Amino acid sequence: MNLSVAANINSFLAALVLLTAFGMLVQRRMYGLIHLFAWQGLFLSVSTAIVGFVAGKHHLYISSLLTLSLKVVLLPYILHVLIHRLRIQKEVETVVNVPLTMLIGIGLVIFSYHLTAPVRELSTLVTRSTLAVALATVMIGLLMMITRRHAVTQIIGFLAMENGLFFAATSATYGMPLVVELGVALDILIAAFIFGIFFFHIHTTFDSLDVEKMARLKESD
Repeated sequence: MNLSVAANINSFLAALVLLTAFGMLVQRRMYGLIHLFAWQGLFLSVSTAIVGFVAGKHHLYISSLLTLSLKVVLLPYILHVLIHRLRIQKEVETVVNVPLTMLIGIGLVIFSYHLTAPVRELSTLVTRSTLAVALATVMIGLLMMITRRHAVTQIIGFLAMENGLFFAATSATYGMPLVVELGVALDILIAAFIFGIFFFHIHTTFDSLDVEKMARLKESD
């Protein structure tokens, strides 16, 4: 595959990753959030496989398969089961309104491109153009955690932020060592199960996963 073609395809996939990040910012339905997270994982998986092929980094094929199985299949399935068991059907409430959240997200993208400009000028990697998108994805995931009231959506924001960190590692250094990636994947899977157990206990105790309601209950005590 020609390097320029690979760079263009990778940039297109990076744009799709960023688009799904913005989609999660404005999405009000819980199932819609999970579907967007799965699509983001799919784009990330394909991008990782292309980088592995072009750069000759065979461990990235394993990383791509891990991303596909964990973030496209397993974690969305766990989240689907979780919200089905907890009977979460209502729309997601936000601390900040959607237009303002989108403006903040656009500002974070501009900041990311400005911050990574020196790195992009010095780098010779095929992935140098996607580093800004990876950083923006991390910050948009953090923004999603801050602006959402529901505990499950905050966890999806955390997972989206981890997607951005993985994308940044692939863009900056062609990925982390395989042992580190396997350890991170295992940690995320264990965390997902632990979060699920905590959510069941919280929902049983407070009859809600709205963090603002839980804070009011704590203050009343």
